[in-house]
Amino acid sequence: MNNDTPALEIKELRKTYGKSVAVDDISITLPRGSFLGLLGPNGAGKTTTIGCIVGVHKINGGSIQTFGFDVEKDYRESRKTVGIAPQEFNADFFGKVGKMLDFVAGYYGIPQVQRQKRVEELLEQFNLTKHKEKGFNELSGGLKRRVILARALVHDPELLILDEPTAGVDVELRHELWGYLKKLSEEGKTILLTSHYLDEVELLANRFAFIDEGKIVADGPKEKMLAGGKKLEEVYLELTGKKNAV
Repeated sequence: MNNDTPALEIKELRKTYGKSVAVDDISITLPRGSFLGLLGPNGAGKTTTIGCIVGVHKINGGSIQTFGFDVEKDYRESRKTVGIAPQEFNADFFGKVGKMLDFVAGYYGIPQVQRQKRVEELLEQFNLTKHKEKGFNELSGGLKRRVILARALVHDPELLILDEPTAGVDVELRHELWGYLKKLSEEGKTILLTSHYLDEVELLANRFAFIDEGKIVADGPKEKMLAGGKKLEEVYLELTGKKNAV
């Protein structure tokens, strides 16, 4: 794999539902090791775009590649490069935490001995060891978020996609999760983050892309987007046309 190959390359992506256009010919290139904040109002197309990257939604036009693998033609290879922590808790609510992580590791073909070691590492990293025999339904909202993030990382993906990862968690856990994400970024992981908490995106990301009504209205490095001492919230309101509505 060529090291110059982008972690994520979206070209003229189009996704429709009947006559409704959810994503309208968007293009994004994400270099390896980047931390992208994908920002936009509800219904702008963020989650739909993520669904297209991971194969949940069929692409109607354009293409997506992760590390050079086409997400449709090379689905298996592409999917191995991506870990996703969705906004919704799409987990077996009665499944035990440890077994849940073990199952996903097995799904990605990790041998049993390595699988056990990897699961134990993640349980420790996210302070979940004492909860590994608990059912997912027994956990607090914050612990559920940790499990979903650990699950996304179990196969050590090169690209991590996080859709509202701190939604509904308390301040203490939110800062804990920020610490995890900073460490992953420093280790070279490529991260795509969507969040309505603009303060956390401004703190964590080094690139921003703004999407509104299915179109990318601006994107670029943090230094460029926040030039002149602007705050991310100010830029967001200007680009999405919501400034006068606040």
